[in-house]
This record gives sequence, structure tokens and C-alpha cells, in this order.
Amino acid sequence: MKIDWLKPLVGRPGLFATVHLDATPSAEAGEKDIANRWRAARRALEHQGAPTAVLDALEDAVRRPSHEGGERGRVLVADVDGVLVDRMLRHAPTAPTAVWLPVPALLQAALAADEAVDALCVAVDRAGADFWSCDAEGRDAGRRETYTAPHDEVSKTSSPGTKRATIESRAEDTWERNAAAVAAEIDRRVAQERPEVVLLTGDVRAVKSVRSDLGQAAAVRVVEVPGGGRGGAGVHADAFAAAVEDALDSYRERRREVTLAEYRQDQGREEGAVTSVDDVVAVLARGQVKELVLSEQLVTEATSALATTGADGGIVLDGLLGGRRLWIGPDPMHVARTRADLEGLGVHDGLQELPATSALLRAAIAQDAGLTFAPEGSVELVDGVGATLRWHDGATPREVAATMSGDGARFAVPR
Repeated sequence: MKIDWLKPLVGRPGLFATVHLDATPSAEAGEKDIANRWRAARRALEHQGAPTAVLDALEDAVRRPSHEGGERGRVLVADVDGVLVDRMLRHAPTAPTAVWLPVPALLQAALAADEAVDALCVAVDRAGADFWSCDAEGRDAGRRETYTAPHDEVSKTSSPGTKRATIESRAEDTWERNAAAVAAEIDRRVAQERPEVVLLTGDVRAVKSVRSDLGQAAAVRVVEVPGGGRGGAGVHADAFAAAVEDALDSYRERRREVTLAEYRQDQGREEGAVTSVDDVVAVLARGQVKELVLSEQLVTEATSALATTGADGGIVLDGLLGGRRLWIGPDPMHVARTRADLEGLGVHDGLQELPATSALLRAAIAQDAGLTFAPEGSVELVDGVGATLRWHDGATPREVAATMSGDGARFAVPR
């Protein structure tokens, strides 16, 4: 999954407030319930020393009505310059958290990325198309943009002096040319916006024609969703939103499984994938990581740790990944096991020691890597971390299984 929207959190100095909030309005109190939960979070941040300016910026964001019903969560990250991340989650957190720490709680923000799908929604008919984005639950998340195809003779209605066969032939030709024009517009938007998936709906015949005219880049992203239409006319909004949500859920599962299948395959070939903190650090430092793979258990541990964080929350965070800490430099790709490793590369200024999870995510975000959470038992992850690679060479760590009977350990060896 894409985590490039987390880039505002990378390379920034100072302290960060991370809030993981239950944003579910009640039937009786509505948004007032959310305001009450925020007040509790604000008190916790005040106790930890967060400045008033940071708290006020968060409060301004939280108090803006979302006008969304049902269960949901929200993750916000802010520093002295304002709110850097503000994302809605499909589910309320089991343990709401509010912490003021030297680094943002990136795993909490990454949880939102796991739910997000960059989807382009397109409703087509014989005269054009509507384009819009949707949220994780299939509801419209932005203004619809209308595209009108260039040919307007779309009706087969007869007129005096013109043979019906001629009229029908003109209409059929117009539909085909309009479908090609709409397909070209979808191709253009896919090339420009690079969505993960294109959800195509509308007039059944138009959908079929448009899809057949799409270029390869758009065609491989298309998922057809029944029940939609241009302008929302005649559309059962709740049923269509449910269909879109189902399509997005299916896509998320496919997206995850594609990465995990690639990881298993590359690990089996003993190239193209690595695991363990040390090996992942090595490939992150070289810019090799295509997808960072983390155990879902890490998110559970992070949530539990943050829920018990007090004024000295950094000590609690050290409990993640067995207390492992890593060193970083001023460049986000400066990541190493020890300070001496960075100094050996000529990096002497701006060095800082971070909890391992924060350092790994920071480096992954900086090199435009993706992020996938692996369910327990789905793949082999030493230390709960692994990575698939963009490229590999003789200096890349290689995972090999021990050959002695009964020994299931894996060792990193040079090529």
C-alpha cells in the first residue's frame, strides 16, 4: 500500500502529538461525544507537556464536523507548525491514545494507510462520464467532475425524412466514438493521477464499450461495480456505497496477498526478500526496499504501549521489537544499527537514536516504499519485520534456512 502521504512526518525535528481517537458519534449526542473524547485526549497531552498551540491546532481539526455516521476512528499527528496528518479510520480504536513524543507514532498513522485505497470512481453513459473519489466505505469523498464526450447524436428516435436504419447507424457510431473518448479521458487521468484501482459503473453497454477501449495501464486497474450512474439519478445510494465498499475490501485483500505472495516466493528463492531488523536496516540504507512488511502483532503491541504511555512515553515505546533501537542521521535514509556505522559512512552531525519501528518506517517512507501488514502465520518474519526488494546484488543480505534437522532458524549470509 502507498504511504507517500506520510512524508510530511519525515525529516522534521522536534516533538509530535499523535492522537488516535474514537470518532463515532452517538445517536443521542452526535458530535458532542467526539468533543468529550477529545477533551480527555487534550488533558493527557497537556499532562505530557504538549504546547497550547499544538493542542489548539488539533482541537480546531477535531471540532470540524465530519457529517459521517457509524463507527469510525481518526488519527491525527501535529507539531508546532500545525496538523500534519488527519485521517479517518473505518473502525474506532480499541484503546484511544494521545501521546507527545520525540517522534510521531508512525504505526498508528500507518494503520490508516492500510485501510486507504487510492480509487478513481467513474460512472459512464453514452454521452460521457462522471469522475470522483470515494472514501474507504464507498461514499463520495469529493466533488464529481463531469466529462462530456464530443459526439451528441446518441438517440435512435426517428425523424421525418430520415430512414430509421440511418438514424440507428448514426447513434451506434456516436456511442462507439463517445466510448473511445471516455476511455481516452480515463487513460489520461490514470497516467496523471496514478490511482491504485479504477471503479467503473453506469450504463451496462457503455461500461462494456469503454472498458474495451482502455489502454493497458487503466485496463489492469479496472473493477466493475454494478448499481451506479451519472449524477446519481436512479441510484440507490446506500446499496451502491455497499457495493463499492465490497469492491474496495476485495482489492485490499488482493493488494496484501500480492505482496505477501511475492515475499514468500522471493524468500524461497533466497533472493529478492529479507527478514530481521538487521537485514531490513541494511537494505533500507541502500534504497532497495520495494515493500516493507510488518507483522500485525506490531500494531497491537504499539497500541497497547501507547495506551499506557505517560509523561515519559519514550521508555514504553522502547518495548517494541524487543527494545531494539536504531540510529538515524539528517537524511531520512541514514539508518543503521549503531552510531559507529553511520560515522563510518562519514555522517557525524544530526545523529539520533530512535525506537526501531520509528526508524524503519521513517526510512521506508523516505524511499517511497510501500507498507504491508502481515497476519500472524501468513509469512515468515524474523523480529516481525521483512521487506521485498526493488533490486539485489552481491552485497544484499540473503536468508537461508539452517540445514540441521530440527533447527528452524534462519541466518543472513553474504552472497
